[in-house]
Amino acid sequence: MEHETHTHETHSAHTAHEPHAHAGHTAPAGWSMAALATLHCLTGCAVGEVLGMVVGTALGWGNLATTILAIVLAFFFGYSLTLRGVLKAGVDLRTAVRVALAADTLSIAVMELIDNGVIVLWPDAMDATLKDPLFWGSLLISLAVAFVVTTPVNKWTIGRGKGHAVVHRYHH
Repeated sequence: MEHETHTHETHSAHTAHEPHAHAGHTAPAGWSMAALATLHCLTGCAVGEVLGMVVGTALGWGNLATTILAIVLAFFFGYSLTLRGVLKAGVDLRTAVRVALAADTLSIAVMELIDNGVIVLWPDAMDATLKDPLFWGSLLISLAVAFVVTTPVNKWTIGRGKGHAVVHRYHH
């Protein structure tokens, strides 16, 4: 059985003659692109997560109310960062909201699931106060674990033209 090899040169020559031959196919996403997308999500999530935890803890709220506030703020700030960039590209608000939802929902959801899961499973982390190194240490480590777990998710979605790949269409 013969195997046909498809080199980069062959692919380039092929697409030069047929520019629309591969329409609908997406290029494989690299790890660096996925890491950058995850870092973008992590930034918004971390701002919201930390703010929610600090506010809820400072106000003496219970663990559930504090966690819900942190998750809501993580989504809010995660979407806000994407919205800011897309709106700067001249996109109308309605389209920008759709782009942010498409680009970030899965990434933020996975990040929040992992981040909060680590905090819940970490002994005594849910009861730590703002002055306790356990509060800050467990939060930092939970965000790092969420980054590691979410990066392959973003690589997979970008490779399929979804997730943060949607945002990149508006940056060019």
